Amino acid sequence: MKVKNILISQPAPADTEKSPYRDLAEKYNLKMDFHKFFKIEGIPGREFRLDRINLADYNSVIFTSRHAVDHYFRIAKEVRFDVPDVTKYFCISEAIALYLQKYVQYRKRKIFHGKQTFPELMDIILKHREDKFLLPCSDIHKQDMPELMDKNELRYSKAIIYKTVDSDLKSVIDINKYDMLVIFSPSGVKSLFNNFPDFEQGEKIIAGFGPTTATAIIESGLNLTISAPTKTSPSMTMAIEEFLIKLAKKK
Repeated sequence: MKVKNILISQPAPADTEKSPYRDLAEKYNLKMDFHKFFKIEGIPGREFRLDRINLADYNSVIFTSRHAVDHYFRIAKEVRFDVPDVTKYFCISEAIALYLQKYVQYRKRKIFHGKQTFPELMDIILKHREDKFLLPCSDIHKQDMPELMDKNELRYSKAIIYKTVDSDLKSVIDINKYDMLVIFSPSGVKSLFNNFPDFEQGEKIIAGFGPTTATAIIESGLNLTISAPTKTSPSMTMAIEEFLIKLAKKK
């Protein structure tokens, strides 16, 4: 088994000189191509209105991604809703909380954040259980979030404000030339088969990042060879290198 051509299902790094993928490619003489398997499109304001969600009814907003932040404020502008200064924001991570500064003045009294997971954020949300929460999200989202909010009997609504759309891969790449496919989300798995319905793995190595991606890969009938993050390989590049080292030892 040889690994020479790798397809990464993400956009090319903004700074290729400092990218760990570049270092990996040079070290092992690899050819890496980057193609985003899907794209994010906003739900138009007129379509959002059909869901009959009145943004003014919610004094707290939960953000689980930067996309959610961007599209919440886009929708607010399209429906001509002036977000009140007293609105509370609950962010799944500090990075997303800091990203909010793009739209609002950062104040500790109204912006809260967890460490990285929704259950961690829920511990903070429960301290404000009398609030009415809005959960802006994609058409494809983790069901454990609303399930956890239901379990804690919170008053909330989901707002589908953006959607995941498959990229057109079949016209720009030859899927058969790659020895390894690196996938980062269940949406990437879906896009792979929508673009290449007759795709057969054969000897191709499939790498997946995150437990939900791993589950989607296995449920689709593919063999998952490389999984990240792990204790020894917290990043995908480290997991790929770990695999290449083991592969070399077998020769």
